[in-house]
Order: sequence, then C-alpha cells, then structure tokens
Amino acid sequence: MIYDFTVTTGKGEELKLSDYKDKVILIVNTATGCGFTPQYAPIEQLYKDYHDKGLEILDIPCNQFGGQAPGTDDEIHEFCTMHFNTTFPQMKKSDVNGENELPLYTWLKSQKGFEGFQEHEYKTLLEEMFVKADPDWDKKPDIKWNFTKFVIDRKGNVVARFEPTADIAEVEECIKELL
Repeated sequence: MIYDFTVTTGKGEELKLSDYKDKVILIVNTATGCGFTPQYAPIEQLYKDYHDKGLEILDIPCNQFGGQAPGTDDEIHEFCTMHFNTTFPQMKKSDVNGENELPLYTWLKSQKGFEGFQEHEYKTLLEEMFVKADPDWDKKPDIKWNFTKFVIDRKGNVVARFEPTADIAEVEECIKELL
C-alpha cells in the first residue's frame, strides 16, 4: 500500500506517505531540461486549483532520461520556482527505474504498467528511440520518460498512469473525479 512508503524531500527530510491518507496524490517524475518541462506550469495550476480540496503533488526529479535533470536538488528547486513559480513539494532527485529505483516506483509500476503513448508531437520520436534500444520496450512497466504521472485515490489505490504525452486536461479530469 502506498502509505507504507517514505520519500526524501529535496531538503533531506523524510516524508511519510501515510501523512497523505484521505488525499488524492499526483506523483510525477520531472526534469528541468526536457521538451516536457513546460508541463510544470499546468501541474502548478492543478496544485493551486485543487490543493485545498485534497490534492497533493509529489514532484520527483529524475536524471535517468537523457540527463535532463542535471544539478543539485537546490538548483532544480530554484529553477522550478524561478521559471514556473512552483509551490508543490519537490522530492530529492531519484531513480525511477533500475537497481537504484525508489521502492515507491517499484510498487507504482507493479500497479499500473505502460499502456502506450497518446497522440503527441513527440510520440513517434519516443517510440523510434525506444524500439532501437529494446524491441520489447512497450511490454515492460518501466517509466519511459520524464513527466510520467500516477494518480492515487483517497484510499491509496493507483487509479491511473499518464504518460508524458497525455493531455494534462485528462489528468485534471481524473483528479476532479476523485476529489
């Protein structure tokens, strides 16, 4: 259950996800130098619009995809607040795939695997890149790229996984239904 996990904030403090019981949680792996980085703006808008209604957002910077999250946790935080005025909690930069992945991500991926990219200007580029590296890439639950989002309901269940190519309006609709 999600409430069994802890994550480390960008300031080095442990955050118990059990503190988020009865909340809707959006968990997103982010990067500051990615084509999807502008998604910080609508994610911040979601936080502003729905935080008082029970939405929590966990931003987990990750440098595993094209080295697009360079810098320290403080530098990443400064970038996000300066360019996107983010106010939602930012966690310590962490791996979301592989032997050093956060246990939270092992669990998230076991709950909702990869189901394909939605139509987007980057869809073909991403698919071509992945098929060259691994012909079975689309059959594995791994996080494929920055800005993959998981939505958790008020009971701690993973109800949706949105790839970075998903329209943020779809994410918002999912969140609104759960609040």
